[in-house]
Amino acid sequence: MHAPTYVRQGCDASVLLDDTASFTGEKGAGPNAGSLRGFDVIDNIKMLLELLCPQTVSCADILAIAARDSVAQLGGPSWAVPLGRRDATTASASLANSDLPGPTSSLNGLLNAFSNKGLSSTDMVALSGAHTVGRAQCKNCRARIYNDTDIDASFAASLRASCPAQAGAGDGALEPLDGSTPDAFDNAYFGDLLSQRGLLHSDQALFGGGGGGGGATDGLVSAYASNAGQWGADFAAAMVKMGSISPLTGTDGEIRVNCRRVN
Repeated sequence: MHAPTYVRQGCDASVLLDDTASFTGEKGAGPNAGSLRGFDVIDNIKMLLELLCPQTVSCADILAIAARDSVAQLGGPSWAVPLGRRDATTASASLANSDLPGPTSSLNGLLNAFSNKGLSSTDMVALSGAHTVGRAQCKNCRARIYNDTDIDASFAASLRASCPAQAGAGDGALEPLDGSTPDAFDNAYFGDLLSQRGLLHSDQALFGGGGGGGGATDGLVSAYASNAGQWGADFAAAMVKMGSISPLTGTDGEIRVNCRRVN
């Protein structure tokens, strides 16, 4: 799975639900389609938990813990995950499309999307650093590598070799979001932005303004690039905050037996 998933409606594992006759889920929404992967990992965790302690651990809690553990395993920070979330019984592609920031988002668009969920500009920049791991599809960085001007020329040229300008050609080809250390959870992503080597338009928008926002987050990017400890602490705090967005608790929702479908 790519970087920890930005929350659409709340921390209710709605993103894990497959489409049904009664609703179109979130997996195929614009910002998610082909980018969210690794659902089989969650399925395997859930299967083992159901054998050991049936209908006790929600899919929403599994996602929150898996995000923490995968970050820590790749060398990033760790944090205490508040537990007790329950699972949604429906999902909404339209809400995912309207609420999730996409790869072409401007800085203002990013700030607004996160603010709408109660997350600050510091939270937004810190959480964007999750793009220190993972891959993005050619179709999501094509406009940046062919049209943007705030991009390192040699970096753009190297990407064009595997991502043709023509829409539909090589759309699914994957490029690392952090070209310098693609599989380590470190602060190199922010250094990439300082040298105009952000892969997505929405990445580079954090430094230099990216066509709206006037560079309001430049100071944070510079601070995180030079101080991994500060970023790690802010990232951990922001993950706890994001993991507390509108969870289902008590008797709301359910604890799914299969994370892909309602009970």
